[in-house]
Amino acid sequence: MLIQPCALSGVYEITGTPHHDHRGYFTRLYDRQLWSDYGLDRTWVQENRSYSSRKGTIRGLHFQRPPCAETKVVRVSRGAILDVFVDMRRDSPSFGQWGSIELTEDNHKMIYIPRGFAHGFCTLTDHCEVTYKVDHRYTPSHEGGIVWNDETLRIDWPVSAPILSDRDARLPAWKELMGTSANDETKGRSG
Repeated sequence: MLIQPCALSGVYEITGTPHHDHRGYFTRLYDRQLWSDYGLDRTWVQENRSYSSRKGTIRGLHFQRPPCAETKVVRVSRGAILDVFVDMRRDSPSFGQWGSIELTEDNHKMIYIPRGFAHGFCTLTDHCEVTYKVDHRYTPSHEGGIVWNDETLRIDWPVSAPILSDRDARLPAWKELMGTSANDETKGRSG
């Protein structure tokens, strides 16, 4: 298992190292000691599964407000997605920046996203299954979101007319939530 920090502070790419033989392969998805060595061990309280039947589905960008904010570890068990995360931590040097990673059933990658981020993904294939662990229970009274096509963030999604839930289509813009100017130079993608 390889753990590498990403450009946005606190986000880590975790890659499984499968051991192959004539039957297929075996790989670890979690190693408490190794994750602790990187400061990533949490008390995981819930594991969720999301299934999307059609390519071009966007789910997100979702978050939970403090004190119910959650750390997530996201992986794909079937299909492929572009996973996107936005830094909402006002005291962070990457505040207002976003990053992304392609997660597939074959690349054995996961993404560790700390508290204080909005999260979403776009399916790149039909029949996608995404699982994620969280370190805080889902709390509907503290949920929030940012509209997928926010003009300030300018996320480079792989689709221009996604399949969305009614709720996700009506999410507020970054400027409404965060009160920052659309011309703020800190916004945008982080390498």
